[in-house]
Amino acid sequence: MQEDHATHDITRLLDRWRLGEVEAMNQLMELVYGDLHRIAAREMRREHGEHTLQTTAILHEAYIRLFGSEPIEWKDRAHFFAVAAQQLRRVLLDHARRMHSEKRGGGIVKLSLRESDVAALVLDERLVALDAALIRLEELDPRAAKVVELRYFGGLTEADAAEMLGISVATVKRDWDFAKTWLAVQLA
Repeated sequence: MQEDHATHDITRLLDRWRLGEVEAMNQLMELVYGDLHRIAAREMRREHGEHTLQTTAILHEAYIRLFGSEPIEWKDRAHFFAVAAQQLRRVLLDHARRMHSEKRGGGIVKLSLRESDVAALVLDERLVALDAALIRLEELDPRAAKVVELRYFGGLTEADAAEMLGISVATVKRDWDFAKTWLAVQLA
C-alpha cells in the first residue's frame, strides 16, 4: 500500500512541477533520489570495477539532463522512471564512447597498456555494442526495445513496464524474452 501512496505522490509532484512549481521538483528529487541511485548503482555494477565514473556522478549528470532542459509532459511515475532510465543509459554510453576514443588514441600517444585498461576497453566496447544492437532492435521491434530500456536500464518491474507502455504483463514478458534472445545473438 505504501508503494501506491509513493506512486500517487510522484505523479502529483510531476503535475505540480509541470505547472511551474520549483519546490515540487525539489520534493520530487527527495522522493525518487534513492530509487534513481539504486538504478545507477546497478548499472555501475555491470561496468568494470575500475570504472572512472562514480554512481553519484552518473546520477547527477542524468539529473542535469532530466531537469536542466525543457519541461517534459510527464504522464506518471512509470513515465518519469522510463525517461530517467533513458538518460542514465545515455550518460553511460557517452562516457563509454569518450573512454573508447581516448583508449584508441584520442590524440594522445600511450606508451603502455595495463591489463585493467584492456578490460575496461572491452567492457566499454560492450556497452557501445549493446547500444548499437538496441538501435537495430528498435528498427525491428520498437516495443521490445522499449521494454529492454525500461527493464534493463530503468529497473522497472514487468508490471510497471506494462503500465508505462499500455500493454499487458504477458506481452511485456514475451517482448522481454524475445529481446533478450535477439540481443544475445546480436552480441555473440
